[in-house]
Amino acid sequence: MLLINDYKFEITSTLVIMFIIIMYTSSHAFRYYAKYALFTVLSYISATIFIPLMLRRPRDYRNGLLPAWGGRQISKMLGLTWEMRGQENIVQGSGCVVLINHQSCLDLLVLSEIWPVMDRCTVISKKEIFYFWPFGLASWLWGTIFIDRLNVASAQSTINKTGQAILQRKARLCMFPEGTRHGGLELLNFKKGAFHVAISSQCPIQPVVVSQYFFLDHKKHIFDSGHIVITILPPIATEGMTKDNIVELIEKSRTAMQDVYTKSSEEMKTKYYNIS
Repeated sequence: MLLINDYKFEITSTLVIMFIIIMYTSSHAFRYYAKYALFTVLSYISATIFIPLMLRRPRDYRNGLLPAWGGRQISKMLGLTWEMRGQENIVQGSGCVVLINHQSCLDLLVLSEIWPVMDRCTVISKKEIFYFWPFGLASWLWGTIFIDRLNVASAQSTINKTGQAILQRKARLCMFPEGTRHGGLELLNFKKGAFHVAISSQCPIQPVVVSQYFFLDHKKHIFDSGHIVITILPPIATEGMTKDNIVELIEKSRTAMQDVYTKSSEEMKTKYYNIS
């Protein structure tokens, strides 16, 4: 009994670790919540731990390279591997609007893969994120553009300034045109915001398609390891277009992205997942 009391902490710790290992390997629901908890905590740490270094050059897209590196380490811990295709299609010599299909909060890891490949990236976010400190501060430091979605005039003014930034700094504005998370077989209808920016600045659209997250199933509480392909499509020109062409531009962009999404997802399902 004295021996047990002497090693009470060590014994308890060992039992807890064994319990976690057993549950993690045997229960997909436990693994689902454990992975999401790990993703959330590590993403927060990765985004904020580099703030002292970011303060040396505020509002610089290069600050995002630090948390992007952290995001790639998180992917490894979660058992996710990424394959980048179409880098030869990256717009050169000008800024652009980068369109990415939106499936999950794990799309943050997609940005971690894209950030070092595409120079001068930035994103648009709702202004509430800025007040979620210190994450909001980190977001501001790497150049996130915050908009007030409830104030149309303010949001439009910010979007106009964003168009100017694309032209002057050759920035690459990453946006999720679906506007909400969706992991089905069909992309959702695209919102017009990204296309207004592209047309007003006369910059090309750079479609980026992420294959379906077959490793993730919220209804069944499944979060397994997985392989995902990110495909950078050829740019779509907007020169000479006006707001009268916006419906045509949306349809052209969505059709191109849907085609690649369907094909790349089917390829991944056949190669890496046992799904009928």
